[in-house]
Amino acid sequence: MSTEKTGNSRRDFLLKTITLAPAVALSGAGLGSLAVSRPAQAAEHPLAEAQAARDYQPTWFTAEEFAFLQAASARLIPADERGPGALEAGVPEFIDRQMNTPYATGANWYMQGPFDPDAMAELGYQLPLVPQQIYRLGIAEADSIAQQQHGKAFAALTGEQQDTLLTAMEKGSVTFRQLPAAVFFAFLLQNTREGFFSDPLHGGNQNMVGWKLIGFPGARADFMDWVERGERYPFPPVSIRGERA
Repeated sequence: MSTEKTGNSRRDFLLKTITLAPAVALSGAGLGSLAVSRPAQAAEHPLAEAQAARDYQPTWFTAEEFAFLQAASARLIPADERGPGALEAGVPEFIDRQMNTPYATGANWYMQGPFDPDAMAELGYQLPLVPQQIYRLGIAEADSIAQQQHGKAFAALTGEQQDTLLTAMEKGSVTFRQLPAAVFFAFLLQNTREGFFSDPLHGGNQNMVGWKLIGFPGARADFMDWVERGERYPFPPVSIRGERA
């Protein structure tokens, strides 16, 4: 958890890996790299204080499940000196809204057996569970383990305790009874990244904080004349709806 050991931060890791994000589906994605920094809270950083996610009531997750999402996403992409994190960007809202789409029910997936959890990674996803089931079962398992270890649900743990459990889930060193912990973690991390960099139309990346972080112009009609200049794009991002940051 020490920044002195590596000189990196979770945000540095995010910036280094964002170009690979589309390829990171169900493989291990690196909380070990994310978790090298000192825990960062929005209240400690003026840039992060400037934004809070809008009020939102989940339509698919229960209040307890949504509390888990809020706590976990805040640990995966925390607020820091560079700006708001996943919680402030509305990532929990993004994930909740995704649970009411065909993605969450596996409508576009091939879901016929046989299922072989031990198959080579090249063969892709090998479980009979769709994202809705993965989240419902995974959150329940994570809260159960948190209760066993600390007598509290995940959302009530300290940041350090949350990081320890998330790291164990990523490495598969903690046992979930109904699905592999690493599979749940991979979905959680992937969807957190997607919510942080999605168009705000989908609920996440509110005020386009993810795009501003990496200098992405968003849905501007034309910025090709800047592509090979080797300069930072000077104009703010624009969303699909025409909103400007």
